Amino acid sequence: MRLTAVTLDCADPEALAAFYQRATGLALHPDSDGDFAGLTREDGFFLGFQRVDGYRAPDWPGQAVPQQAHFDFAVDDLDEAEALLLESGATKPQQQPGGDKWRVLLDPAGHPFCLARS
Repeated sequence: MRLTAVTLDCADPEALAAFYQRATGLALHPDSDGDFAGLTREDGFFLGFQRVDGYRAPDWPGQAVPQQAHFDFAVDDLDEAEALLLESGATKPQQQPGGDKWRVLLDPAGHPFCLARS
């Protein structure tokens, strides 16, 4: 068995795809439209974003609305990656449980993700 795709629920698939495209450099899938957008990697892996009516963003670190999904990204420089992602639309929650080892950010739809040194 081989994982070939992950899809996140959100209110604005095209905006979330654009954020992750800037963050990862993955190519925009040609069949992206207003209700579904996706990014593809050279090996065929697909990262999708689907519109959900009434979408509610996760309430991290609270659990009133669970985080639903969580990505970890390896980066060479935590400060540089954080600055780029904040400029691209991510937000940084006040609670940072990783200390100097890793950082939690929230994508524009509210999904938490972590940056860790490579």
